[in-house]
Amino acid sequence: MSAAIAVIGMILVPIIALVGIVVLDGNAKAVETGGAGGLRNVPVEFQPWILRADAACPEPEMTPALLASQLWTESKFKTSKEEATSYANAQGPAQFVPETWATWGHDDDGNGDTSPWDIGDAVMAQGRFMCSLLKQAKASGYGGDPRGLALAGYNAGWGAVEQYRGVPPQSFARGETYSYVHDILTDLPRFQGPGLLEVSGSGSGPDALRRAVARAGTPYSWGGGGPDGPSTGFCDGTNGYLNGQCSANSTVGFDCSSLVQYAYWPTTKLPRTASEQYGATSDRGVSRDALQPGDLLFWSHGGSGSIYHVAMYAGDGNVLHAPRTGRVVELQSLNSAMPQGDYFGATRP
Repeated sequence: MSAAIAVIGMILVPIIALVGIVVLDGNAKAVETGGAGGLRNVPVEFQPWILRADAACPEPEMTPALLASQLWTESKFKTSKEEATSYANAQGPAQFVPETWATWGHDDDGNGDTSPWDIGDAVMAQGRFMCSLLKQAKASGYGGDPRGLALAGYNAGWGAVEQYRGVPPQSFARGETYSYVHDILTDLPRFQGPGLLEVSGSGSGPDALRRAVARAGTPYSWGGGGPDGPSTGFCDGTNGYLNGQCSANSTVGFDCSSLVQYAYWPTTKLPRTASEQYGATSDRGVSRDALQPGDLLFWSHGGSGSIYHVAMYAGDGNVLHAPRTGRVVELQSLNSAMPQGDYFGATRP
């Protein structure tokens, strides 16, 4: 709906703000999924991409719930061409017209096609566009909620925001932009779920786990990340590739061991790789039935010299980790996080 008219809105043709409206089934419902890193009422196939788009934006006003509420208003999470194409040719769940898509669309899901119909491509483009607009809104000096200004820019084009020095009034474009902003901000609580994980207790383990949980949704990047946070990684001929293309060198994120290093730093300065982290903590081994939040778990192809993965115990039989290229920092069952036969042991830093 809105991104479909963003380019047109920049040349200030107010009535055209209506052309992005998609006619949808009023009974369409999102899937109730419970909490997922601060999200609820979002289809499972959208969740990781929303979290990833949020993590990629440094603006604090960006939240997963804001992106989710916007997607609901845009398309009700519809992905078919029949249900998510407007008569202005706005396309996909985030409603981009080709002109705007050419600026913001990338092959984020690595399938070889940059498409507004691909959930990953669409949500990441939405996130990039909104992130840029939030930055622009805060620099503008206009009054009001920066989120409202950014949403208005997404819907009607930044030119309309400049014209009114704020969110356009109800008299603009029959109230389309005004209602768009109002509805998205009003619906935010509907999509705000509990945090991915509530960590209780004190001490280095729980403290490190809380620090790591705050990075849920951050993309996996082989060789990326460190004590200061996520960063781009690299490809080494075997690792860091997605669908045959090097992904790590353009992905800001963590790999499994940099997430752990970041979580414990600076209180405990663990080394960089999973194997080194095991070596630095192996004298404090923990049996599987005595695990506590923040303990490190290791997987190996055979012996301490072949350790290839590390995760943090999150309680209740779950781990928090950065699994592999194409995934994000996420919570998983210890039994399914990695091949069970590769489980090597646990330590307490």
